[in-house]
Amino acid sequence: MPIRVLLADDQALLRSAFRVLVDSEPDMQVVGEASDGEEAVRLAKQERADVVLMDIRMPGTDGLAATRMISTDPSLAHVRVVILTTFEVDDYVVQSLRAGASGFLGKGSEPEELLAAIRVAAGGEALLSPAATKSLIARFLAHGDGADRDPARGERLDALTVREREVLVQVAGGHSNDEIAERLEVSPLTVKTHVNRAMSKLGARDRAQLVVIAYESGLVRPRVE
Repeated sequence: MPIRVLLADDQALLRSAFRVLVDSEPDMQVVGEASDGEEAVRLAKQERADVVLMDIRMPGTDGLAATRMISTDPSLAHVRVVILTTFEVDDYVVQSLRAGASGFLGKGSEPEELLAAIRVAAGGEALLSPAATKSLIARFLAHGDGADRDPARGERLDALTVREREVLVQVAGGHSNDEIAERLEVSPLTVKTHVNRAMSKLGARDRAQLVVIAYESGLVRPRVE
């Protein structure tokens, strides 16, 4: 069954370009287009979308508010939001992750990157480039020497095992399951199990949310270069 993609952007020309690209793939199809956040939320429900490509800056209900509405609606728990941003270095990106987005992608990305992002998001995997994870997330999520850290998040980490904490640190570093497996000398399946357990214990929708929790809790300290 193809991945059902919803396009949310106030620029009709961009939506048209994305539609042509997405519909050219045999494993995905565009099921709707929205020009504002409110319409995006409505169509996500109506069209049973799997992935929403969401612009942040839209009239009325913007992409950030729409992302929060989708991520907090139990009936849309299966929907993954990928934020499309003009500039990857943008504090809106971190706000979108906090709101429940599964990741983000620059609008200047190559077509292959966009298609890969849709597949990654639909599969529930991480959608954060190593550069974004190591610099942008560190810069905005944990700036001010811990001013943004959430003590409640730290307490929730108590539920994790030592190994789950180790895996969470690696996830926050932008590493894949295979890379983590090699670093910790375990199998990729074992890593996946630990990641899934950490997500369940911390109430994270996906790996992107694990990154947010890792920084907000203070488990991972930023290294801004």
